Amino acid sequence: MSIAMGASRRDLVTVARPPGARPVLVGTGRSLRAINGQLREVALNGSVIVREVSHLNGLAAGLTGGEVVIESDSGDYLAVLNDGATVRLIGDAGCYLADNMTRGTVIVEGDAGYAAAPYCYGGTVVIKGDAGDFTAVMNKGATVLVQGNAGDDVATYMLDGDVVIVGNAGKNLGNYLIRGSIYVGGEWQSLGHNTRLEGMTEADLAKLRGYFDKYSIKANPAAFHKIGRLSEKPFYKAKAPAQPDSLAK
Repeated sequence: MSIAMGASRRDLVTVARPPGARPVLVGTGRSLRAINGQLREVALNGSVIVREVSHLNGLAAGLTGGEVVIESDSGDYLAVLNDGATVRLIGDAGCYLADNMTRGTVIVEGDAGYAAAPYCYGGTVVIKGDAGDFTAVMNKGATVLVQGNAGDDVATYMLDGDVVIVGNAGKNLGNYLIRGSIYVGGEWQSLGHNTRLEGMTEADLAKLRGYFDKYSIKANPAAFHKIGRLSEKPFYKAKAPAQPDSLAK
């Protein structure tokens, strides 16, 4: 296997494996540049396992394909700029998970920190545990699934896509919602500006069933509430109608 440009042989460590087994990368004492460089080489050829990388911020950045299974907690900015890879984390994620993702799938078996799945254009982010404040902020078309609870200001300035919270949500849910749909199976502390409750349709139920079946989430779609936008122009207040001169005193 070739060495990534700028990395030394000592930076790149794999675990011995039988023929045909997935390669294993160990991050202890290794630089982010070295690990990401090798991931770009091996992930496109199939699946790779990564261990002991909780100290690295920006792991698996900008991958365009393949599968990465991380048997560890992760630092911040895991799978940032993901553009087609499947990244599965068997642990907890730091902040800014899958920032600016365009395609692919990111699955976290544990919890995710502040602002998970921000500014995503597409793809799917699945968080099997809880998610922090500002999850899915400025979502532009991704599907974001949270099996546990979510914090405050989830889906703020959401432009498109779906956000599904199986548990409870905090304050200002969907604040300044522009487009897209939010589904909540539990309760929320408050809804944000420009939101309203909408009736669940058969298409909504079928969509949720598809998500839950695909990602092995145990939830009943019929128990969910749907939150949509109130107005097409969430940043403007309607002006009061002008009064006739005879009434204006």
